Amino acid sequence: MKQSSLFTKTSKTAPSDAVSANAALLERGGFVYKNSAGVYSYLPLGWRVIRKISDIVREEMDAIGSVEMLMPALVDKKYLEATDRWGVDVGYRVRGIGEAVDAFALGWTHEEVLTEIVSHHISSYRDLPFSAYQVQTKFRNEARAKSGILRGKEFIMKDMYSFHATQEDFESFYEKSKQAYANVFKRCGLDAYCTRAAGGAFTGNITHEFQVVSPVGEDVIYVCPKCRYAENKEVATVKAGDKCPKCMGVIEEKTAIEVGNIFPLGTKYADAFNLTFTAEDGAKKPVIMGSYGIGISRLMGTIAEIHHDEAGLVWPASVAPFAVHLLDFTKSGTAAKDAYEALQKQGVAVLWDDRQTSAGDKLATADLLGIPLRAVISEKTGDKIEIKKRGSDEVTLGTIVDLI
Repeated sequence: MKQSSLFTKTSKTAPSDAVSANAALLERGGFVYKNSAGVYSYLPLGWRVIRKISDIVREEMDAIGSVEMLMPALVDKKYLEATDRWGVDVGYRVRGIGEAVDAFALGWTHEEVLTEIVSHHISSYRDLPFSAYQVQTKFRNEARAKSGILRGKEFIMKDMYSFHATQEDFESFYEKSKQAYANVFKRCGLDAYCTRAAGGAFTGNITHEFQVVSPVGEDVIYVCPKCRYAENKEVATVKAGDKCPKCMGVIEEKTAIEVGNIFPLGTKYADAFNLTFTAEDGAKKPVIMGSYGIGISRLMGTIAEIHHDEAGLVWPASVAPFAVHLLDFTKSGTAAKDAYEALQKQGVAVLWDDRQTSAGDKLATADLLGIPLRAVISEKTGDKIEIKKRGSDEVTLGTIVDLI
C-alpha cells in the first residue's frame, strides 16, 4: 500500500487525555480514533493489526475443534431474565422507537443466546461434545473507561462456548483451551500468566485468567517466577514473600492486564434453558458447559503497552500491519517503485512512504508506526537498500533479493 493512500495521518503530540502508552501511540500513529470515552474507531492501520490478531485467535480455536459462528448483538430480554442477569450493572438496555419498555440488551456476553440455540439441536450423548465461537463487538456499561483500548464501553472480543456430556470431557477440553490460549498470547509476542481467579457475573466457580505483567495493569496478581504459578488477589491464598505451594519459590506481587479468561460454567445455563441430553444409560442429564473469552482489541492495546520505546511502537512481526516500511529519499522514485512492485509480487506486505515530505519526517514516522523492517532507498545507497529492524541499531546494505 502507498502511504499517501491512507486517509489517516500521524501526529507529533499525544492527546492531552492519553494516560497510557497504547492510548498515546495508537492515536498518534493513526491506528485508532477516539470517538468518545471508551469508544474507538479502528483506522486502516489499526484494523490490519486487529485482523492479524483475529486470524491467530481463529487458527488456535479451529485447531482444538471449535467452529466459528456469529450471534446477534441485540440480546432479547428473555434470555438474560432466565439467568437473572437482566439487571447486572455492566449492561446497556435499549428500546425501539414507540416501545414502552426496554426489550433488548446490547450483547455483553452470549452464554444464554447460544445455550437456547443449542437446546434445539442436542438430544443424545451422541451429539456431544462440541464448541463454537464468534468474533464480535461487545458492549459494557464501563464507568471507568480509560487507558485507551484496554478498558472500553465497546470492544472486539472472541467468545467461545463448549458443551459436554461428562465432567471429565469438559476438563479435557478446558486444558486444551488453556494451551490454545497460551499459544495465542505467545504468537502475539506476550508473556501471559495463567492465573487462578473468581468468576464474577459468569460463574461461582474458580476460573482462570491470562494476565500480562504491566505497570498500567489494573489487576494485582501473585506469581512465582520459578514455576509460573499465579493467583489473582481476589482469590489469593498466598501473598508476596510467601513460598509457592507448587515449587517453594518466592511469591512476588505484580500489576497486570487481563487479556483472556476461561470459565467452568457447570450446568448453570443448561438448567436455566432445560438443556438436557439422553445419556448412554437412558437417563436425562444436564449438559456441562464452559465459556472462554479473549479481548481482541484489548490484546492490541496490551501489545502496544509491552512493545514500544521512546520513539514509538515496535510491533511483533506476527501482528504488524505490514512486514516492510519502504522509505524513498530519491527525487525520481523509480528505484523505490521497482522495489515496491517486487515486494508485492512476492506477497510481502509493504507500506511505501511515497509522501512528499522530508527524510527526517519519514524516519520519525517509521519509528512511530513500528513496522518490523525499514527499507530505505536514497541517492546515498546507490543500487542497494538500507535495511534496519525496528528496535535495533544495526543497519545493513542489501539488494531487493536480500530484503525479500
